[in-house]
Amino acid sequence: MEGSVRLLACLVCVLPMGSFVRTKRDTTRNLLNTDVHSAPTQRWSMQVPAEVIATAGEAAVLPCTFTHPHRHYDGPLTAIWRAGEPYAGPQVFRCAAARGSEFCQTALSLHGRFGLLGNPRRNDLSLRVERLALADNGRYFCRVEFAGDIHDRYESRHGVWLRVTAAPRIVNISVLPGPAHAFRALCTAEGEPPPALAWSGPALRNGSAAVPGPGQGYGQKVTAELPALAHDGRYTCTASNSLGRAEASVYLFRFHGASGASANALLLGAIGLKALLLLGVLAALASRRRLEHPVTQDNPPRPQAQESNYENLNQMPQNPPATTRSP
Repeated sequence: MEGSVRLLACLVCVLPMGSFVRTKRDTTRNLLNTDVHSAPTQRWSMQVPAEVIATAGEAAVLPCTFTHPHRHYDGPLTAIWRAGEPYAGPQVFRCAAARGSEFCQTALSLHGRFGLLGNPRRNDLSLRVERLALADNGRYFCRVEFAGDIHDRYESRHGVWLRVTAAPRIVNISVLPGPAHAFRALCTAEGEPPPALAWSGPALRNGSAAVPGPGQGYGQKVTAELPALAHDGRYTCTASNSLGRAEASVYLFRFHGASGASANALLLGAIGLKALLLLGVLAALASRRRLEHPVTQDNPPRPQAQESNYENLNQMPQNPPATTRSP
């Protein structure tokens, strides 16, 4: 009897334990489901294209959209675009939006050519670049920062590559002295794709290839050298790529000196001309000095007549005749 009571007590103890374990498992499963539903369905991410191609002088749009884990965020935010490298590259654009505002006030726009096209409140940071130049080629990175109650930020790591295409343009052509009294020509052009350069001129075949010079293939600039100019005349550099071509010319005229008697005559003539010029300068100086200091002759002073009370002695009044008085 006593053994039956102990067995029944043990069963009573086991049943509550089993019920407790089962309830705990059910609660844990329900909490996990709740975390999944209550947790944000989005996380930080940014979507940008690998490359954007545009033509120099026109405008380009760099798309950038993002997602974030903060639902219904309406606090202050800042949108930033960098060039060159993420996190440390120089900023080319920055704007800030106040709490609850969809207007992003521009704080920085490099050269006034960068402007926000998207709406950061709607997860769009797309940027518009005006008046493109070859110098704008490179990689750009978008970034968004949240402030206020939530401090969070995110930036694209790979960025978008902006490729600016342009027809060739010759930026420099010149003739320089070379060794042994020779001359050489240099031509520098830019374009995207990088242009091919060719020289033509006296005793050269049309379209002859040029020797690569310093800076060949540096960025969008290409330099070609014509190492020896053997003849006088016009030398033309031609730059071409898939978008067009450009030409520029330079002229070479060397002085060929005379020999023998002709050279001596030229030398004596030059010396004589210099002597005549020197004599003329000396004569002009002497004439100028004579005008500034006139020469005066030293004449003895004339004797002055003695002053008299009468202008003419002949006109002096005569003594009146004496008068006699009779008694």
